[in-house]
Amino acid sequence: MYRLLLVLLLLNFSADAWCIQRIVLLSPAAGDIIHKLTAEDLVVGVTRNVEGFASATQVGSHIRPNVEIIRSLDPDLLIISSNHFFSKEMADAVDTEVFYYNPHTLDEIVQQIGRLAARLGKRAEAEVLIARQWQKLEHLKSIEHCPKLVFEVTAVPLLVAGQRHIVSDIIKQAGGELIAPARRKLVRYNIEAILASQPDIYIYQVGPMNKNPQPPGKRDCFSRLAARFLRVDELQFSRANTNSFDNVVKLNNYFSGEQF
Repeated sequence: MYRLLLVLLLLNFSADAWCIQRIVLLSPAAGDIIHKLTAEDLVVGVTRNVEGFASATQVGSHIRPNVEIIRSLDPDLLIISSNHFFSKEMADAVDTEVFYYNPHTLDEIVQQIGRLAARLGKRAEAEVLIARQWQKLEHLKSIEHCPKLVFEVTAVPLLVAGQRHIVSDIIKQAGGELIAPARRKLVRYNIEAILASQPDIYIYQVGPMNKNPQPPGKRDCFSRLAARFLRVDELQFSRANTNSFDNVVKLNNYFSGEQF
C-alpha cells in the first residue's frame, strides 16, 4: 500500500505547464530511465560514457563536460548525477534547469523516475514502469542465512562500495548484508580488514572503473579468504536504474543456491 501511494504521489508531482523538449544527459545511469520512458528523442547531448543515443551530440566526458558545446545545443534540461564534475558555476553558465539523478536506494530510483517523468510529460509511461519494477520483487525467496558481502569497485587501489552505493540496497533487498565501512559511496579499504571480516561472498565488478582485474581467487593476498567470488558487469550493476531491481532478483537466486 505504501508503495502504491508513493507511485500516485510521484505521478501527480506538479510540473510547469510546458514540458521539456531538449535534454543534455550527463548522468549515465539515467540513460536507462530515459529509454524506458520512451523519451530518447528529446536527448540532444550526451557524454562519451552514455550509450544508446546515436543521434545525440557528444559533449565530452562525465569528468570533463564541455560547457560551450552544451550551451550550443540550447537545452532546456540538464540531467546530472552530482555537482562534483559539473559545478554550480558550470550550470549557471549554461543557464537552464538542472535535474539531479543520483539515487542510492530502490525507493529513491522510483521517486526520481516519478519526478523526471513529470517534467517530461511521461506520467502514464512512468506509472507502468514503476509498477513493473515492484512486480519484479514480488517472489523473492526467503534467505535463511544472511550472507555477508564485500563489493569491489576497483582492485588498484582497493575501493569497495560503502553504504551510499546502490549495491548496498540491492544486497539488502536480496537478503544479504554489505560489509560497508562508511556512509559514503566509495571507500578505500585494505586487505587485512577484508580478511578480518571474512565475507561469505566477494563480488568484484569489471568495467570502465575496474578494467581487467586479476580474479580475486588468484590473488595471493586472498589465499586466506574463504569466500565465493562473483564477477559482475559494472555497467549493469553499479548504475542505479531499472537494472537494480533485476539485480536484486539475480542475487536473491544466487543466495538461495542458484547460478548467477
